Amino acid sequence: MQKKFEQVLMPFATKLGNNVVLMSLRDGFLIITPLIIVTSIFLLLGNFPIPGWESFWTGILGPHWTEWFSSVSNSVFSFTGVLACFGIAYAYGKNRGLHGINSAAVAFISFLIMTPTTVEVGKKTVGAVETVFLGPNGIFLGIITAIISVEVFRFAVRHHWTIKMPDGVPPAVAQSFDALIPSALVVLVFFLVRILFSLTDFNTAYNFIYTMLQAPLKNVGNSLPSVTLYNFLASLLWCFGINGPAITNSVWSPIFFVLTQDNLSAWRAGEHLPHIYTQQFIDIFTTYGGGGSTLSLLILMLTICHSKRIRELGKLAIVPGIFGINEPVIFGLPVVLNPIIAIPFIIVPVVNTLISGVVFTLGWVPYTNGVMLPWTTPPIISGWLSTGSIYGSILQLFELVLGILIYYPFIKMLDNQYLDEEKKAAELEDIDIDFSMV
Repeated sequence: MQKKFEQVLMPFATKLGNNVVLMSLRDGFLIITPLIIVTSIFLLLGNFPIPGWESFWTGILGPHWTEWFSSVSNSVFSFTGVLACFGIAYAYGKNRGLHGINSAAVAFISFLIMTPTTVEVGKKTVGAVETVFLGPNGIFLGIITAIISVEVFRFAVRHHWTIKMPDGVPPAVAQSFDALIPSALVVLVFFLVRILFSLTDFNTAYNFIYTMLQAPLKNVGNSLPSVTLYNFLASLLWCFGINGPAITNSVWSPIFFVLTQDNLSAWRAGEHLPHIYTQQFIDIFTTYGGGGSTLSLLILMLTICHSKRIRELGKLAIVPGIFGINEPVIFGLPVVLNPIIAIPFIIVPVVNTLISGVVFTLGWVPYTNGVMLPWTTPPIISGWLSTGSIYGSILQLFELVLGILIYYPFIKMLDNQYLDEEKKAAELEDIDIDFSMV
């Protein structure tokens, strides 16, 4: 079975892996991975799912202690779009033979040109930038901006539209003048794009992307096909670096909120719980460890993988993963634009959704009671608390194991690929040592 998977997928994956754009996207995300891992720890500590955790630390540190931890996590998670744009442009510029920092700088400015700079506050319009545009919702635009801005910059350089300084000028000054005209061309292009969008009904590039993604998601309801579509699209968008739930929730959140409140009211009144597909159903019984149900993947990374890269990432990501924080895996493995892992990343949540929907419909597990648990509550515990039944925990455990079985052939394939890369790197290092001793 493993060989068949490799024969079908590996040639395609290798071709994609050698593509300069995809390679730059991967390298660009890896640039911000250390920041994501570090700030994930602060996010976990600020939302630790222990009763009385917040009040205990409030009594010691004061009422503002959660803001301190949030300021650290928000410093990255609220700006992932602009950070991704910067990192991808840096990597893509270097891969295209340009100065990485110049490429990153023009992409950063281009991204800001495309960003709305006014906010409606009551009846007034004030100059400000909402972080919603700079964070996960801006990743897709950040990717496009990074690639286009570098290509425009490269076009100018290839046609020698640069200012050459005489010999003797310090290299930093000469490099600055070399980038002057290419940078001006990039700024002009995005300036015109900004104007063009302002002349349309979309008004901004953000609204264009939002509308194009939201339109296919309209007119959905409270049903198993609806929830399955929700998880499929959320996982698929994550594979392209877009925070899937941030997009899909714009359509489904009102539905889930009403259904959840109905169940909560019925539960408090001691009445029959009316709905299966609540927000707790989505959060607690379809994905474990975050989008893609990556807790199953993390268990495999720590137990059966031999690549040093995968195992070290697994050690760093397992604790945040238990509490539902999986950005280290998504951007560090990575899942984004990784065709090998993208397949099970999409399949596992969909399978969990179908199984959970059938199990709840048959009455084998009580419906979720509508109580909003902290989103960092680990599986097994959350299954029991949300349903009041040990059968909720058993269902979670079963789906975790099933997820392990689905992820297994794919992570082994990636593990073998990384092992080959590490072996080649070690051989090159040995050759360098031999030459240095001659």
